[in-house]
Amino acid sequence: MIRTRRLLDAIAPYVPGSAGRDVEAALAAARLASNERPQPPAAPVVAAISAAAAAANRYPDDDVTELTGAIAATFGVDTAMVAVGNGSSELLARFALATCDPGDNVVFAWPSFVMYPILAQLTGAEVRRVPLVSGRHDLAAMAAAVDARTRIVYVCTPNNPTGCAVAADELSALLDAVPGDVLVVLDEAYAEYVDRSADPCVHADGVASVVRGGLHPNAVVLRTFSKAYGLAGLRCGYAIGDGDVLAQLGRVRLPFVVNALAQHAARAALAHREECLAPVAGTIAERGRVRDALVATGLDVPESHGNFVWVAVPGAAAELAGECERAGVLVRPLGADGVRVTVGTEAENDRFLDVSTAWNAARRRR
Repeated sequence: MIRTRRLLDAIAPYVPGSAGRDVEAALAAARLASNERPQPPAAPVVAAISAAAAAANRYPDDDVTELTGAIAATFGVDTAMVAVGNGSSELLARFALATCDPGDNVVFAWPSFVMYPILAQLTGAEVRRVPLVSGRHDLAAMAAAVDARTRIVYVCTPNNPTGCAVAADELSALLDAVPGDVLVVLDEAYAEYVDRSADPCVHADGVASVVRGGLHPNAVVLRTFSKAYGLAGLRCGYAIGDGDVLAQLGRVRLPFVVNALAQHAARAALAHREECLAPVAGTIAERGRVRDALVATGLDVPESHGNFVWVAVPGAAAELAGECERAGVLVRPLGADGVRVTVGTEAENDRFLDVSTAWNAARRRR
């Protein structure tokens, strides 16, 4: 056997949402485990992918010039303030590699996106998990966890897996409290699903409220084409922040990291943004319907601003997920105490509600 880094023994690898044990069964299942959009990409995006495929023998644009320009124009920022990656996870990896040495630390709420601790551990940095309170970030406690060795503070909003979004005033207080040499990553992968009409106090857009204001150049906003735009299979994410900061973080970027099909698809998605994001309103409505139905059965489900809901079932996550899988519904247990359920089509959501309602009723009779 080869010798590997000792720290690998302490790292649990990323495990994607279950596709089911049987391939044919998985294809027929309601796939509610990975926060994928159930609708396929819009027709103009599919056409752009098809056209780009003919030139797949050529390397893609290493600088992602045209897509960078399109993102900058969409958000009203300079092109130097945009970095594009192979999904937002690849950008997160850049940030960790560029900032963390062994003995440093990163701070984030927990549970949250599972890549935060994995990437920190790969650099040898200490992981500082700050417990959620009723599914929400405790931003004051996160600020208190920051010290002289802190290199990154992650704020996932809406939070994956609980769906809760931070309050705008609490986020402002955190940004004021964190030293300017500490990178603050506002991970807004689900920003398009935030419903401010339901909660006017919620933080909705870090580009508008943080980056363009210029008061906190250490804050970088992460977005993705994987969720609301329905391009999870192509892996394309982007960061918006201070140009000098992004240039420093980009020094660890691998070459040709964003493939040509993803670049063309994402440009088409922005060019046809209204059409691509049309399903979002329906997802928000279904999210509310699913949550209301679950709460009516006595289950604990916090208010969500993502394209998913979090079902808190202390000690019974594996049991609920197993019951769902046997019924052809794939959901994501995370730890022992909760299950994350993507908002799918109306029919898929009904299948999950039928299973979870029957399971919870049986559990309460025990």
